[in-house]
Amino acid sequence: MNARSLFSGFALAALLLSGSSALAAGPAQAASGADGGRLLRVGPGQALRTIAAAAAQARDGDTIEIEAGDYAADVAVWTRDRLTVRGVGGRVRLLAAGASAEDKAIWVVRGGAMTVENIAFSGARVSGRNGAGIRFEKGRLTVRNCLFEDNENGILTSNDPDAELEIEGSEFGHNGAGDGQSHNLYVGNIRRLKVSGSYFHHARVGHLLKSRAAESVVEYNRLTDEPGGRASYELEFPGGGVAYVIGNLIEQGAQTENPYMISFGSEGYRWPRNELYLSANTLVDERPQGGYFLRVQPGVGRVRAVNNLLFGRSALETATEGAAAGTGEYAGNVKVDAGAFAQLASQDYRLRKRIVDTRLFGKLAVPGAANGVELAPRREYVHPRQMRALAGAPAVPGALQGLAP
Repeated sequence: MNARSLFSGFALAALLLSGSSALAAGPAQAASGADGGRLLRVGPGQALRTIAAAAAQARDGDTIEIEAGDYAADVAVWTRDRLTVRGVGGRVRLLAAGASAEDKAIWVVRGGAMTVENIAFSGARVSGRNGAGIRFEKGRLTVRNCLFEDNENGILTSNDPDAELEIEGSEFGHNGAGDGQSHNLYVGNIRRLKVSGSYFHHARVGHLLKSRAAESVVEYNRLTDEPGGRASYELEFPGGGVAYVIGNLIEQGAQTENPYMISFGSEGYRWPRNELYLSANTLVDERPQGGYFLRVQPGVGRVRAVNNLLFGRSALETATEGAAAGTGEYAGNVKVDAGAFAQLASQDYRLRKRIVDTRLFGKLAVPGAANGVELAPRREYVHPRQMRALAGAPAVPGALQGLAP
């Protein structure tokens, strides 16, 4: 399946169907919700016909269910605590259509805890060219099973040091204003970011994922340029922090102008602790000129790269700008050719069994733990936007343990 086919009506509906639940008939809007709050329903046949009206009426602890359909120029600001907002009954698509909340985003979020599920955000544009599907400013935001497509930023956060963002099973594609300053996901100086089981692709010149968080956990995702993709970095942590990058498929396309796939500390180290842990990732660099899988700025506290699978005309780490290659802890990283994969051209990155038997058997290093976090993967990414638990301990380097014949 190519990337654009995922954006067909059928695929988008499949992305959002998992949030379906029974909808009450008639105009009644308030019922018992989770967390002691009310259940508010939004839709053509409900008393609340717009999302903006629901946001204005919401109280702490409420659940808002949005009926399937397209909601054009229906932008909102969310300020309450312990909110759940979900799409139900099929496809729920928010189309910016030139509108924005506060000249920032389709949704602006600055309450307490909020969970968003089964919503597609598309077409955000603002005067400053940094319009987002969601502008997250304050609190704790969880995003599940959502799609961010054709925005200037998919999600853009503030720099609130107490804010936390978690993303699960979501898709970010074709976001960016084309200026290199806007990205599929752009996370500021917040306390913590966690991204799992998600699919990032085709950023418009900007990065697939950029995080300035004090702690970033990026695990079991697919971050791939793919044919026609021109992202800059696939993954960047410009201010350092502590980053755990475990079990991801990361691919740089042939058309990128950036020789680096993953960058750490490029703008200097902004946090008291600056550590990078790169474990059990499949790193594919298709840039014809080659480059570097990893760029680490001098002054980092610790770098540990273990059991990564590497393909391409690239070195693991750069020694440019004073960074000394090899200063980190490297073990079990294996470079392979195209024949090691089931089908490189169609991005089937499973290893062939015969390659494992003849060349990779016994190559794994002991990954250990860092700050109480186990670096050995416990799951693997399943396309699209899913994860599954591993049946046992990892047997091969890279993100995928399932083998091809």
